[in-house]
Amino acid sequence: MVARVNTVAFQGIDVLPVDVQVQISGGIPAFSVVGLPDKAVAESRERVRGALHALGLSLPAKRLTVNLAPADVMKEGSHYDLPIALGLLAAMEVLPKEEIQDYVVLGELALDSGIRPVAGVLPAAVHANAIGCRLICPAACGSEAAWAGGGGNADGILAPRDLLGLINHIKGIQVLTAPSPKLAPQSDSRPVGPDLADVRGQETAKRALEIAAAGGHNLMMVGPPGSGKSMMAACLPGILPPLSPQEALESSMIHSLAGTLPEGGLLRHRPFRDPHHSASLPALVGGGARPRPGEISLAHHGVLFLDELPEFARATLESLRQPLETGQTLVARANHHVTYPARFQLIAAMNPCRCGNLGDTALECTRAPRCAGEYQDRLSGPFLDRIDLQVDVLPGFPT
Repeated sequence: MVARVNTVAFQGIDVLPVDVQVQISGGIPAFSVVGLPDKAVAESRERVRGALHALGLSLPAKRLTVNLAPADVMKEGSHYDLPIALGLLAAMEVLPKEEIQDYVVLGELALDSGIRPVAGVLPAAVHANAIGCRLICPAACGSEAAWAGGGGNADGILAPRDLLGLINHIKGIQVLTAPSPKLAPQSDSRPVGPDLADVRGQETAKRALEIAAAGGHNLMMVGPPGSGKSMMAACLPGILPPLSPQEALESSMIHSLAGTLPEGGLLRHRPFRDPHHSASLPALVGGGARPRPGEISLAHHGVLFLDELPEFARATLESLRQPLETGQTLVARANHHVTYPARFQLIAAMNPCRCGNLGDTALECTRAPRCAGEYQDRLSGPFLDRIDLQVDVLPGFPT
């Protein structure tokens, strides 16, 4: 007899259904997980064993086989713990199989049977809502999942804190309350950051910021150190229009996959990402051994601020050319391709030369103006062609 539990796998922001099949058969006692599991999934055997032991349950001394279908899709992450545990409980006839067939399940198990938060709950909840299934997720992610139905509808969502509470709910011994969606208080309706009205002087640069905000243009500010380039860039989210519901959902799904969604609720403000110039190419555009969203995807529907622009690696900057045109980034691997949305507004800042004092005869270096040409030549013409506006920022703090 085979017990089945529904869960999901992630490819970019796409959600793929996964069928967790659990079989208990005769033979030499063993616990096998098949279906292209990664290290985190393979280790779920010990977490599941420990969680069941905490409840006073022991796995039968038989051959236990867990198949994650489809078998040709890589399974990554710790969210397979809970569906494997429920499949085992159903196969052991501790839980009725028909009670868990209509749920999409994800969650990581602790050794004391607690259910820990996992990444990707919001996309999984949207998928479950689309196919007409209910959802079981960790309690810490319940408010995040509640937004999947639109308007904070938490019907059909179970968010238990531990495995025992979930078992008791399924068996009708206790009732789990539906999670409540979280919203920031009304006093937090403005983005956190400096206000453009607090910037004194720099009228040309502020006007350029307003034009960039109105038209969604990319902007580069060139000026000496201390002229306020970074401060003015941080003011941009405050003058951008608020996120629409669809934009908030799209941005929140990306942050959910990255595990950076704040307090389990939807994003209310446009993202502002400012990676350091030492950021690697995968960190900026996405990728890695386990492909994850990069900074440009985390800035989707928001602002990406690159300070000290020429200090970024040449290959890293060139990798932004295609996302700036298409609004998405493609992470290509030998066995699969992953696409992440990346429709962001680029704001860049740079000094006119390495020392930053070009034009100031008292402070500029002895290699001026040749050093300025060498410094600015780090930026290619095709990359600069994708920056709509360029403004010179005056030195000092004019009044």
